[in-house]
Amino acid sequence: MPKSPRLKSKSPAEFFAEHQNIAGFDNPGKSLYTTVREFVENSLDAAEIIGVLPEINLTIEEIKKEELESLRGYKARKRKDLSLYESSSGSSANKRRKTNKGGAAKEDEADESRQQKSRKTTSSSSSFSKTETKGGKTAKRGTKRGSNVSIFRITCTDNGAGMPHDKIPRMLGVVLSSTKYGVKQTRGKFGLGAKMALVWAKKSTGMPVEVESAREGQRISRCKLDIDIYKNEPRVLLHERQSNPEGWRGTKISVVIEGNWKNYRKKILSYMRQLAVITPYASFAFSFRAPEKQRCVELQFDRRAEKCPPLPTEVKHHPSSVNNLIVESLINHARGGTTLVSLLTRQLSCISKPHALRLIEELGPSFDKDAHVHELSKRQIQQLTSLLRDAKFKAPDGKCLSPAGEYNIRLGIMKELNPDVVATFQDKASVHEGHPFVVEAAVSLGGNLAKPGLNFFRYANRIPLLFEEGSDIVAQIATKKIRWGGYKIKATDKVGVFVSIVSTKIPFKGTSKEYIGDDNGPLHKSVKKALSQCCVQLKKELTKKHAAKDQAERKKALKKYIPDVGRALIQAMKAISREGGNAAFGDDPMHPDIAMPEGFRKIGNRLLAQQKAGEINEKVICAKLTMHVERIDKALALEFAEEQGRSSKKTESLFIGLKDVDRPCKYTKALPHPGFSFKLLAG
Repeated sequence: MPKSPRLKSKSPAEFFAEHQNIAGFDNPGKSLYTTVREFVENSLDAAEIIGVLPEINLTIEEIKKEELESLRGYKARKRKDLSLYESSSGSSANKRRKTNKGGAAKEDEADESRQQKSRKTTSSSSSFSKTETKGGKTAKRGTKRGSNVSIFRITCTDNGAGMPHDKIPRMLGVVLSSTKYGVKQTRGKFGLGAKMALVWAKKSTGMPVEVESAREGQRISRCKLDIDIYKNEPRVLLHERQSNPEGWRGTKISVVIEGNWKNYRKKILSYMRQLAVITPYASFAFSFRAPEKQRCVELQFDRRAEKCPPLPTEVKHHPSSVNNLIVESLINHARGGTTLVSLLTRQLSCISKPHALRLIEELGPSFDKDAHVHELSKRQIQQLTSLLRDAKFKAPDGKCLSPAGEYNIRLGIMKELNPDVVATFQDKASVHEGHPFVVEAAVSLGGNLAKPGLNFFRYANRIPLLFEEGSDIVAQIATKKIRWGGYKIKATDKVGVFVSIVSTKIPFKGTSKEYIGDDNGPLHKSVKKALSQCCVQLKKELTKKHAAKDQAERKKALKKYIPDVGRALIQAMKAISREGGNAAFGDDPMHPDIAMPEGFRKIGNRLLAQQKAGEINEKVICAKLTMHVERIDKALALEFAEEQGRSSKKTESLFIGLKDVDRPCKYTKALPHPGFSFKLLAG
């Protein structure tokens, strides 16, 4: 008789150690990227929470195998049975390498291949969509680890608030412990990031995490800890305090993990640059150190702004966003003696006391406004939840949110991309499933890093999103809903599309929190509106530039024919002088019946005399024509400005000085100016 299956349970740490892809630790390359991301974002939070401008230093150091074994406390042993290992030489090994070329990186970039498929679907709908292709055959991996996988020490130092000495072990060694739980805009929600880096270090290298931290005016806390994934508890190896003579404040965290720098180098550097765009008030120093000097990377992202955005505030649940679990949690955490009216008005937002009484009356006679919430039955809780979700309430405002701001976004884009022109727009707060959100957008043209076509820069709660680009709401709207040609933007232009969404709950799709789905709801409308408004601003700028370009081309075309015209005029004047005159010039006109008035003939005779004397030549005529073209160009601009003014409103005369209204005045010729017509009194 088969044995009955045993019922087992797992701790949160054990579960996420087995399903690490949920937290973004899909493979060595992605794990390296996610560790960098979590450390940097925690440092930003630590600095912003005390209102200081962040200064963050990030170092990724490649470690040789000998150094890792020294850190572990043992030396490498010489291999005895070589048949246990894969041969590093020989024709069979070389053949296997050729067959497997690119396959080792396949697992590290599986998520990117999914992104490419979504891009292909998007690119067929618009010539603006951005496509990427990467080589790599789908051959089986011939080795246990990818050829590009190495060991790295990641160290992140900040000037933030620091961590309390007694809480360091639990803050880093207990999975699903976080200070960010609640209805609030935060960079992280799950309480996984730094803990998962420790779990990944335990799996890949077995090395503990090392922390140095100091709060304002306190000693430095040093902590070295591991994690017991089966109990979800920290295993403290060292926890002590040291003197702090220099008064340092901040946190330095270091971890040794397995990673893939070669395949994820571009992602990590792109993340740092995009983070510098959305946080121009922060200073980032990035360093990658390798045994070979030519592989080392040093980057500095300087601060451009001197003020942080205001901190987001925690708010209460909106009635339309609750469910049975939230209502039960509010009831369980309510103090003894809390009435139903008190629960609705104090634990939920947008409900006044008269509104709460109307809701209780709607629930029926089985509900009493003075009844204690702990006495409610499960059926009554379900009935209350249904009413809250169906009833109409005032929408939550966006005052609790902290968007980057148009000023900071513009500064960041100008600092990192240096575009030719950029337009920004921030939409007013809207609501999605009971949670407020704000959409900020920017569209830039040109720049050092942009490529021809659309270049997407996506942010969620001021965090760059680098994966699953084709499935994201920004790419879907930009490629399918925005008619770029109507805004005078060409498919070959370098277009930067920046969209930042902040909310108390970002509607991510998938467990990895890498993209936001398009549901054609209020979020869709807000993103489309923000991008359209940016395009309208760009269209005005492009129209002005095109007009100036047309004017320059017209002037260039006129100047092109000036030498030929000057030459022709001189030849004509010489011919007239030889023939003795014509209908306009000379004392003896050839056709008296159409002869010009005497005044014009005198002017013509004077010009002919000057030409004979050499005072008028081809060079002089060309100079006069050039001056005339310049004057006519300004006159056309003035005429256009005056016409625009007349079409919009009636022009008025403005006299500077005293004018005798009873005496008629004569004026000189109007002086040309693009903005107004200026005349002087004559005589």
